Order: sequence, then C-alpha cells, then structure tokens
Amino acid sequence: MPKDTLPGLTACNYAMLRRATRKLGQFYDDVQAPSGLKATQQGLLYQIHIGGEPAMGAIAAALVMDLSALGHTLKPLVRDGFVETFTDPDDRRIKRVRLTQQGRIKLDEAMKLWQTAQQRFEDVVGKEKAERLRAMLDDISALDFDLPTATPAIPAKA
Repeated sequence: MPKDTLPGLTACNYAMLRRATRKLGQFYDDVQAPSGLKATQQGLLYQIHIGGEPAMGAIAAALVMDLSALGHTLKPLVRDGFVETFTDPDDRRIKRVRLTQQGRIKLDEAMKLWQTAQQRFEDVVGKEKAERLRAMLDDISALDFDLPTATPAIPAKA
C-alpha cells in the first residue's frame, strides 16, 4: 500500500475502486489528449461504432448509465459533429445514435491512442493480471446489488 493511502481507505471496496478509477481515468485521458477526446468519449464512440445505430437506452444499459448521464456525455460529441441522434423509423419513441463520417475518422485516431494506453497498462500490470481484472470487473458489473425493500417500523403500543 502506498504511503499516501489514508488509513481505513483500504477497508472500503468502493473507495479503493474509485481511487483506482481516478488513477486510470487520468492516465487514459492523458493518452487520449492529442485526439481532443476524454477516455469516456472515446469509449462511447467505440460503443456506438460496434453497436451500429444503437438505441440510446441500449447504450445506457450496456454502460450502466442513466439516460441523462448518457445525454450529458453525448452532447459535446453531437456538438462537434462526431455523432448524430435520430428517431427510430419503426418506433418513434426510441432515439438512436450513430457516428458521422467525421466521428469515424475521430474514432480511428482515438483508437490508436487507446491501443497505446492499453499496451502501457498491460506492460505495467501484466497481461494476465489485466485480463483477470477486466473479467472481475465485468462480473461485478453484472451483480445485482438491489437492497430489499425496507419495511417501515411499527411503533410499539403503549
């Protein structure tokens, strides 16, 4: 454990995961900086690319995000001309998203940088350990943490 880790921090799963997430987020953002994208934006462009013209709800579910957070993340990508949203022609209640030509070019640029970040991470952590980490995180993302509904306390009769 590094010297700058606060006592008690290592006992909390959430705190340690957030700490590691911030560290990796900073690293991937730094590597992505020449593309003008944040790592989260690169990841979203990639999800849209592999999904074809996915429904926004499907992307949000896959990324474990709510629709408003997805909309917030999409806004600069739409503004910069990398992504466009459109209404599903078969079901007007569904909003879909796709990459523009400019978005495909930007994704190609960002994926080269992402590959550099991935390789550096695996060089530092080890390929097998990185694979195990991704598998464990995927398993955790699939868990159901819903709490049972609390029953209201019934006051004792006097």
